[in-house]
Formats: sequence, C-alpha cells, structure tokens
Amino acid sequence: LDNMLKEICAALIESDVNIILVKQLRENVRKVIDFDEMAAGLNKRRMIMMAVFQELVKLLDPGVKAWQPVKGKTNVIMFVGLQGIGKTTTCTKMAYHYMRKGWKCALVCADTFRAGAFDQLKQNATKARIPFYGSYTESDPVVIASEGVEKFTSENFEIVIVDTSGRHKQESSLFEEMLAISAAVQPNLIVYVMDASIGQACEAQARAFSSKVDVGAVIVTKLDGHAKGGGALSAVAATKSPIIFIGTGEHIDEFEPFKVKPFISKLLGMGDIEGLIDKVNELKLDDNEELIEKLKHGEFTLRDMYEQLTNIMKMGPFNQILNMIPGFGAELSKCTSEAESMSRLKRMMTIMDSMADSELDSREGAKLFSKQPTRIVRVARGAGVMTREVQELLSQYTKFAAVVKKMGGIKGLFKTGDLAKNVNPAQMAKLNQ
Repeated sequence: LDNMLKEICAALIESDVNIILVKQLRENVRKVIDFDEMAAGLNKRRMIMMAVFQELVKLLDPGVKAWQPVKGKTNVIMFVGLQGIGKTTTCTKMAYHYMRKGWKCALVCADTFRAGAFDQLKQNATKARIPFYGSYTESDPVVIASEGVEKFTSENFEIVIVDTSGRHKQESSLFEEMLAISAAVQPNLIVYVMDASIGQACEAQARAFSSKVDVGAVIVTKLDGHAKGGGALSAVAATKSPIIFIGTGEHIDEFEPFKVKPFISKLLGMGDIEGLIDKVNELKLDDNEELIEKLKHGEFTLRDMYEQLTNIMKMGPFNQILNMIPGFGAELSKCTSEAESMSRLKRMMTIMDSMADSELDSREGAKLFSKQPTRIVRVARGAGVMTREVQELLSQYTKFAAVVKKMGGIKGLFKTGDLAKNVNPAQMAKLNQ
C-alpha cells in the first residue's frame, strides 16, 4: 500500500497538486483502505486507484451548487484573476458558449490598465459576433463597467460579462479597484480565472482573491499545455467554489463545461470516454446509425476504424480527442504537435488504403493477418511503409476493438441524454482500465 500511495502521490505532486492536499489525501485513503479486511480475490491496485479517485472527486467538489444564469433577466458576470492568464479570451469563449445555446450575450471591457486590452476584446468579440462596450478615452474602469452594464441591461441582454484588469495579491491599489467595480456593477457571479500552468502558486493567489471579493466559480485555462492542472484542486480548496468551465486551447470553441470525473481520470492518465461520446454526438453524423448498431453488438472491423479516423479528423482539436480514447491517446499524443499527429493518422489511413476489401470487412480483424503474415508484407509494400508500422497499426486496432467490445456490453451508452443517468458507473470505470 505504501509503495502504491507513494507512486500516486508523486504523480499528483508532479501534476502541481498542493502538498498539503496530497498529504490529506494520503491520510484519507489510508483510513478507507484496510488490506486485512479486504476479500482475497479483489484487485488491490484497482481498489487503491478507486479510493484515490473518489478522494480527488471529493476535493474537487466543494459541495456548492454551481451558479446558473436565469432566463429573462440580466445576469452580470465579472471576471477576476492574475495578469496574462487568458481572462479576455475566456470572456469571449464563455459569451460564445452561451450564445450558441440561444442566450443574448454582451461583453464589457473594464480593463484600462493594459495597453491594447480593449482592442483584443474588440477583435475577439467582432469575430464571434458578440456586442461589446469599452472606451479608448475613459480611464476609470468603474465608470466604463457601470456604463456598459447599464447600456446592456436597458437593451435586455441576458448575460453581460465584465472583463477586468489582471492583478495579483501584492498590488493593493488594484485590489481596491476590483472591489469598486464589483460594488458598482453588483455582479451575480464573480469568476476567478486561473492558468493551469501556474502550479503551486495558485493557492495563495486564489485565497487572496476570495478574501476580497465573493468568488463564486473558477475557470481553468490553458489545459492544452503540458500542465495537468493540479493547481485547480488547490484553487477549489482555497475558494470553496466549483470549477464551471475549462479552456483547452486558444480557439473560441476550445472551451468546455467542467466535468469532475473525466478531469481526474486525465489527471491520473486514465482516458475519458464520456467526453469522447459527447464529441461524437455533437457531430450528428448521418451514417452513425449503422456504426452504433455495430458498436452495440461489440463488432468493429478495420473498415469501421478507418471511417472513425476520418470522422476524428472532422472533430476538431485533435490531440484532445486522441487523449480521450483509451488505449489510443498515449501512443499518438506523444506527437508534439497537431500537424505531427495528423500526419501519423494519415499514414495509418494510407496503410488501410492498401488493404483488400475482404481484409477491411473481415470480422477477424487482426487475427487474419497473424494467421497469414504474408498479408502484412503485401500491405506494407503497397503503402510504402515498413512492416513494423503495419504491425503497430494492427496492435492499435486490437486495443481499440477490445474497448469497443467492452462498450458493446454496456447498455445505454449510446442513448442521447445524460450519460451519467443511462450508464452504470462501475461499467464506465471498467472501460477506463
């Protein structure tokens, strides 16, 4: 137990989780798990994993219900946070997210401190076609904020997002200014935006902000970098408020509602099936019916994999999606850049292109090739690659098909609606192994 806990704690500290929280987690897991009382047949490693998983979920869930905007009235949201963590970008992303859901959104730029802040907001908002308010001449952010909010309230906007200057806890004058803005616009929600890569410093800053203003939610940005975002745990522990969204890239649609379990399974490197299915549903593929029928029976041929790869290419930010696929992610997302993984994928498709129809549609899949190794040589020659690459492709297909087989056994996985309600969580956990 000690060795395993040591490994897990090391992994968490590497992911920037606060030492104090890791210590607390270790104590809690020790209390929960007692090897002597455990039934002999249980997989101990899995038991510990599950215990750690549940403890982390508890850490990330402050027990406060996340704020939801109310239809038919003006909801004012104010963003606060350090300099350069992506507040302005995140403002636009959040407005865009709600706008796509049919809310009437607007942006107010109350950042007079940084040169070019209004220009940035203006450019982002224009691109996303969101109304905005700001001023080149007025230097008092409180005036701009209250004027902007008044203007949009009178025009019956439902969500008004106020972007403020970046500040950190050493700058007391800027902190006072933040208080003044908050008093002037009376926001319904104050969002603390944090950068996933700031790591351990996060806790002190989050605490300073929540001691001055009433922080009601946290948004974590830059999760597409190398940081796993363990600092988010500290921010939640410090502000006692839930994470509502995470930013996963610099484009306007790389922004998703935060889900605790997938985030933690990525933190522990376990893949994220739920997110993947959401993404697939978003695509509304017409020919999905057949595939879903096949998946339900746990059938999956090489041709299906080929079609799925073509779909994945349409799905957008690529490395994220690969990370969600169990058994796939770690392999391909080792590639540093989007372009590199894209070319890896195209290469895989080229290999499949040189297979015969009978091979692509065969139920046996990779077994067919291991029975007749000459096929591998022929395919490699046809695609102009080494035989090793064909074998790699087949082994990836085998992994993928195994996951599909497991998925086939889960009822309710492909129903539309809330996954958590349709699917038994124990079976979900099985998929992630």
